[in-house]
Formats: sequence, structure tokens, C-alpha cells
Amino acid sequence: MTQTSNIVTRTLALIASAALCMLAMSAPLTARAYAGQDVGPHGQARLFQGRVIAPKAAPGAITEQELECESGGSGLRCSFAVKRGATIREVGADAAAGAVVENRPEGPKSA
Repeated sequence: MTQTSNIVTRTLALIASAALCMLAMSAPLTARAYAGQDVGPHGQARLFQGRVIAPKAAPGAITEQELECESGGSGLRCSFAVKRGATIREVGADAAAGAVVENRPEGPKSA
């Protein structure tokens, strides 16, 4: 092998290693829940609309919110934890249609 081909081989190996490291580091960043701004210009507006819908379905104070990908409906759901007294309910609204698709006591999902 010539010195030039040896340098090229090492450079390509370094680039490939760097690319794999970047890919591995980005994996945790591909979560399926979003703050709203991460899903386009209308993400925050969808969360705002969901904040109007959720208390109608389960009156109380919203303690948590997220925009997430879920099966069913449009695939994008506004999810809220709504607290009333000691009870917390999970309310989900389809982000596109605005329809309530989930309203249940918070806890582990049933299979």
C-alpha cells in the first residue's frame, strides 16, 4: 500500500466512525413525544387547542402536557394529565380532529 492510499483508508475509517457515533448519539433524541414546536409550525397551536378540549372532558387542572405520536386517528395526539382533587386522569385528543380519543384514570396502560 502506498502512503497516500494508507492516509485515504485511515481518513475514511475516521469518517465512518464519526458517522456511527453521531447516529448512536441521535437515537435518544428521536423520542416520540414533543413539546409542540418540534412537530412543525402548528404544534403549539394544537397543544393550545387541546388545553381547551381536555378540561371539558375531565374538569380539573392540567399538570402535564405533551404532543405525541400514537396509533389511531391522525397519529398525532395531545395528551394531558388533568388533576381534580386526588384523582389524575389522562386525556388524549387527536391533534388533527380535536376529538377526545382517551379519557381514563392515569396509570399503567392495559394491554
